[in-house]
Amino acid sequence: MAYLDIDNMFAAPVCARASHVEAEPKAGFSALEWSVIALAKRDTLRSLEGTSRVSRALGSLFGLGTASRLADPRLEALRRAAVYAWRRGFALPMAEIERFRDAGFVDAQLETLVVSVTGMRVGRLAA
Repeated sequence: MAYLDIDNMFAAPVCARASHVEAEPKAGFSALEWSVIALAKRDTLRSLEGTSRVSRALGSLFGLGTASRLADPRLEALRRAAVYAWRRGFALPMAEIERFRDAGFVDAQLETLVVSVTGMRVGRLAA
């Protein structure tokens, strides 16, 4: 039985064919990013809202600190997505997904984040 490679009809060196294969998008995180995800577990959804002057004043008066934002915008986008993942699972707002993507992350990383936090997979068959 013969095999016809329709994508590569004409003979080409094997190394040339391999160069056209696109790399899979990175689905993991660095150690620093994993630590941001772990630290986001103790943050609440309220920590994602902006704080007013009155709430900051009352917080300092009664010793109630607020979670501060991270200085790096990329890590802050990751923290925000992680807080939603810890609290709501796969139910992330579209604005947060866009912020996550705009920070340079890919959808595979978002799925890795939510799966690692919740332990659930989309489309997993019940046994």
